[in-house]
Amino acid sequence: MSHAKLIQGYEVVIGFETHAQLSTASKIFSRASTAFGAEPNTQACAVDLALPGTLPVMNRGAVERAIQLGLALGSTIAPTSIFARKNYFYPDLPKGYQISQFEIPVVQGGEVGFLLGEEKRTVRLVRAHLEEDAGKSVHEGFIGQSGIDLNRAGTPLLEIVTEPDMRSTEEAVAYAKELHKIVTWIGICDGNMQEGSFRCDANVSVRKPGAPLGIRREIKNLNSFKFMQQAIDFEIRWQIEQIEDGHAIEQATVLFDPDTGETRAMRTKEDAADYRYFPDPDLPPLVISADWIERVRAGMPELPRLMAARFVADYGLPEYDATTLTQSKTMAAFFEATARVCGNAKLASNWIMGEVSRRANALDLGFDALPITSGQLAQLIGRIGDGTISNNAGKQVFEALWNSENADVDAIIEAKGLKQMNDSGALEKIVDDVLAANPKSVEEFRAGKDKAFNALVGQVMKASRGKANPAQVNDVLRAKLG
Repeated sequence: MSHAKLIQGYEVVIGFETHAQLSTASKIFSRASTAFGAEPNTQACAVDLALPGTLPVMNRGAVERAIQLGLALGSTIAPTSIFARKNYFYPDLPKGYQISQFEIPVVQGGEVGFLLGEEKRTVRLVRAHLEEDAGKSVHEGFIGQSGIDLNRAGTPLLEIVTEPDMRSTEEAVAYAKELHKIVTWIGICDGNMQEGSFRCDANVSVRKPGAPLGIRREIKNLNSFKFMQQAIDFEIRWQIEQIEDGHAIEQATVLFDPDTGETRAMRTKEDAADYRYFPDPDLPPLVISADWIERVRAGMPELPRLMAARFVADYGLPEYDATTLTQSKTMAAFFEATARVCGNAKLASNWIMGEVSRRANALDLGFDALPITSGQLAQLIGRIGDGTISNNAGKQVFEALWNSENADVDAIIEAKGLKQMNDSGALEKIVDDVLAANPKSVEEFRAGKDKAFNALVGQVMKASRGKANPAQVNDVLRAKLG
């Protein structure tokens, strides 16, 4: 691929498997709650525990969310898909198998597009399939034994699998962030990585350019973008060192330890054959009609990439601005509300991407929880636009708005005496006084020294206590200096 960057002469190849927990109130095959944080084993019913005689019943809401993802990513939605049993034995897997999809998944193909800096990238998807989550082994608080919490058992997941299209850690993290944005934007997943709602597994391998794909190692359960970056970087360096030292890479599943910043092998990687997949006899094929797909499509929100394209077309924004402003639904809505009222989309974009975002990020605030409203920001931008206040004064007004409730822009301007001097007579008098007091600078300017002009502008601004309009000062000075 053209955007591959080499590390010590090696090309990096990365593919992702992401488990997105679906935002249904109940589990995929039972009525038990999916709420997070309950006491261990209080949300596992007879079906989740696989008690004899229990049968799974498909959750319609989980299928609906799979359809939404397929529509958002331009995938094919299989009219008929099949559930399979993935057999393995682990203490937190009550049935001794996991219900998943193997040969015919519900969502097939599709792609995720995003910007890496200013450059457009696309990652192709292989599939997304529905499956149930396993329970959880708990080791904290137990000495010489483990606890098993089956609250998660049966929680609905969509496993989203990419082609090995990524060629750098930066690209992998940008893909994961874009996918996270899409699933939260369309509301199929709450995206809470700390609670395990969005878990990424990265398949990493290295090779010499043009060589066949290398042996991959899978880094499991990366639950933050920061750890993802660190884990993949470490794994790339480790694999290159192994190969350079003459060792062969073995296919394995590894875990990332945030304390040491290293990955460590957990087990050698199984292949599909090791799981002895076969169709689940308790679940009929999942049939999705064209009508059902159209009903879901009608209820879909405007997608981020389409909204960004509209921002470019309707507001004349650069693509970079439009993409940044559609990082979240609340940010996009805040921008639109501001731009509509103030009538200056670019200035609104600059303020929101700059000062507003900087302060929101510092306090970890979403755009739905800001201490400033879109109406207040629009009024502030309007006052800068009509020359009432300067850009610098605008920052002081913004500071006051941010730190006080229900403040009015005009009242702050008045109270702080920030109005620009737009009275040309008063300004001309100040300019005359400054020119009379600074004959040396006037002489230097006429001798061709531009710095002298800037010095005179500074003197006028000082004499007006910053209230003169800088553009107007320039004009009056140039007229008087000839």
